[in-house]
Amino acid sequence: MLDEFDIFRDFLHRQSLRWTPQRKLVLEVFLSFDGHVQIETLHEHIQSHYPDLGIATIYRTLKLLIDCGLVEAHSFQNGKKTYERMFRVHHHDHLFCTRCEKTIEFEHPLIEKYQLEICEQYDFTLKNHKMELFGICKECRK
Repeated sequence: MLDEFDIFRDFLHRQSLRWTPQRKLVLEVFLSFDGHVQIETLHEHIQSHYPDLGIATIYRTLKLLIDCGLVEAHSFQNGKKTYERMFRVHHHDHLFCTRCEKTIEFEHPLIEKYQLEICEQYDFTLKNHKMELFGICKECRK
């Protein structure tokens, strides 16, 4: 069975790019996190073990991981991003707190149902979607 490393290695090969120890390390550390990861958190963790690996390499590797479909980036209104693994993850949508930057994942069957109904109404073939709602979480409203 294929895993993220096999998929990334194959993607790099098809793009005529090399499978380097640095790219492998970024993927390995990224996969050690659950949920959404900010690049600063990823960079700090990598720097604590491998101080020679720069943030530019991490950015470039994340871009490649996005291009091959293993990672998805989510942008906050302030320009910050979080990164989330996509391989073997079931579909879900997101609530983002604009104050503390907390991410809440949710699913709702009516949202999925209405999206399909809208697509049928407009004779539109849905391939993918993402819903990102921005607001203020319960803790920040207190």
